[in-house]
Amino acid sequence: MSRTDQHAQVDDDRADRRLRDLLRATTSVVERLDLEIVLRRIVESAMNLVGARYGALGVIAADGDGLERFIHVGVDAATVAHIGHLPAGRGLLGAVIAERAPIRLENLTADPRSVGFPAHHPAMDAFLGVPIRVGEQVYGNLYLAESDHGPFTGDDEELVVALAASAGIAIENARLFDITRSREAWSATTADVMAAMLDADTEDVLEVIADHVGALMDVDLVAVMVPHGDEEFRVTTVRGAAGTAPGAPARGEILPAAGTLAARALSTRRAASVDAQSLPDGRSDRGPTVAIPLFAADEPLGVLTVSRRPNAPAFTAVDLDMAFAFAGQAGVAIEVVRAREDRRRLDQSRDRARIARDLHDHVIQRLFGAGLSLQAVSTTVDAEAGAAIERQVDALDAAIKDIRTVIFALGSGDRTQRRLRDRMLDVVSELSTGMLMTPRVTFAGALDSLVSTGLADELTAVLRECLTNVAKHAQAQSVEVALSIESGIVTLTVVDDGRGIPSDVHMSGLANMIERAALLGGTCTISPGPEGGTRVRWTVPATTEGRAG
Repeated sequence: MSRTDQHAQVDDDRADRRLRDLLRATTSVVERLDLEIVLRRIVESAMNLVGARYGALGVIAADGDGLERFIHVGVDAATVAHIGHLPAGRGLLGAVIAERAPIRLENLTADPRSVGFPAHHPAMDAFLGVPIRVGEQVYGNLYLAESDHGPFTGDDEELVVALAASAGIAIENARLFDITRSREAWSATTADVMAAMLDADTEDVLEVIADHVGALMDVDLVAVMVPHGDEEFRVTTVRGAAGTAPGAPARGEILPAAGTLAARALSTRRAASVDAQSLPDGRSDRGPTVAIPLFAADEPLGVLTVSRRPNAPAFTAVDLDMAFAFAGQAGVAIEVVRAREDRRRLDQSRDRARIARDLHDHVIQRLFGAGLSLQAVSTTVDAEAGAAIERQVDALDAAIKDIRTVIFALGSGDRTQRRLRDRMLDVVSELSTGMLMTPRVTFAGALDSLVSTGLADELTAVLRECLTNVAKHAQAQSVEVALSIESGIVTLTVVDDGRGIPSDVHMSGLANMIERAALLGGTCTISPGPEGGTRVRWTVPATTEGRAG
């Protein structure tokens, strides 16, 4: 074989070997669907293909200005730490972005477009930069430096260009896979949340949404904010690993609405996202955040915000589309829950009305008849027996009065004020476990229509303070609680037959009740009871709103 034939054979063998290397590199790139792994494999495969010592892939930012991600191989972690921040896509790297064509240099430092290296950066001479296209769009650029065989050749450039074409297909497949996976995650979250919401009460529905979204999605912080007046939000729920981190919203915190992501989402009725650097509240400890408005028909219920850790991947357009769909389905589910609750309350109201009729038409009439019969009998017996019978008649009258109070409560059509009565009875039930007997409770007057919600909160707090004192200090055999309204004045009276108020007892709780009444334009008197013990009489105007501290 002649020397020329030998050289041709060597060239053919070398071409075959590099073709096999390209096929292996292409196979390595396209066989994975995870985008982060695909990007790193593109760099590693290109380095192996042309014998480069250093390699990197810069992903162009969505606005085309600089790089949003920079994957590098060949520089050890300690050197990277000394260098500091990663390249932003300026100088020679920016030239590859701007020209959208391969750039091959024997000595990159001699090129006028080079801006030099930062301190601690390893020395580099040979350079090859190739754009990676996804469809018609330049997705990023592949950068290689320092070939084992000297400057990069035209063959090296052709091989890397061919690999970049396959890399574009692999990136597109990985992005489609990410989109599919994101849609599946949102769909699973939506289905789980909808199922859980249908088992929740209307008061718990936002808590249920936050609990399940935080558990099923890759987020570090979930918060729910509800409108608080016209210019503020109140945080009602905080979930996630970052919920206790500095700068995280606190449950019950009041936040200004102006200029916030939550306000934008609520006003546009669409999911809105932002990255950590541009959060309007200045909390840079949070990563990418998306705000999801929650509506029931046209009523704004609140905003669900989910945040990832700092430097985490941003929420994509697909995430925003799925979040918008999630918000719509959540609104429908909330309407279903509300309709179910309305049906339950209607059934409960009918049951209460039936019970009230039965009590009025049957029980009260029988008790009244029994009382009349006893009064008739009392005239035919001696004085001592007659007195005993009269005491029983008085007990029947008191029972009739109590039943009429119950009938009035059952027949009340105002759901909010029935809740007042229920809350008062709940306090009695809760605190009666520390007493010798369950307190007797009576209601009188149009409490259902005249007592405001704010004043109901104050009444509940005062009753709790009174009964707590009785349970701890009074050792009472009986306790009576009476709540009434007359001529626009609400009066809460608590009477016990205990040992009274000791002289050495700390008066902070009682002083607080007196101060509450004064702030609301009323009075609070504390005096001995008619049969010993203590009598607390707390009186305020019915038209006031609760504002005592």
